[in-house]
Amino acid sequence: MRRFNRRIYAGMGELTADLVWPLRQRQRLRRAMRGRLLSPQFRERLMMAVTAVNQCRYCSYFHARESLRVGLPPEEVRSLLEGNLHHAPEEELPALLYAQHWAESNGAPDAAARQQLQQTYGPERAEAIETVLRLIRTGNLLGNTADWLLYRLSLGRLGTTAQERVDKKAALVNDQGQ
Repeated sequence: MRRFNRRIYAGMGELTADLVWPLRQRQRLRRAMRGRLLSPQFRERLMMAVTAVNQCRYCSYFHARESLRVGLPPEEVRSLLEGNLHHAPEEELPALLYAQHWAESNGAPDAAARQQLQQTYGPERAEAIETVLRLIRTGNLLGNTADWLLYRLSLGRLGTTAQERVDKKAALVNDQGQ
């Protein structure tokens, strides 16, 4: 059985912290998700940027549909799922690049990157951006951890993305050819 390569929860402590955080941060969540700090389109772009890094198949599906619902063009949604930001509005690009960095560093970005985000968007808006990033990371890791469990219980037959299945078949063909 090949190694499961998507980011998952490292332990119960990390999982518990992520599940408790929204309960303790309700005001912050309201400002980020219902306030006027971030448009629904901007929030979806941020979520798609993080999801592209973490490769959660459930979040990819849900947020692709949600992105279309809030008015993002299909070609932009496809690009975001591939981790490509070339369709993104210029004023959102710094936050989207930060979102990718944030996800790649597992929610622990460089202090300089965080400072640049705050300088670009202001402290209140930067906090809203990081709130959205934390929410989608939780969803991504929950989905990936569920897939990891399926993968382990099925000895690698379940819990994989279409791309992972293609990669697995290519590796098998390559192994047989050697």
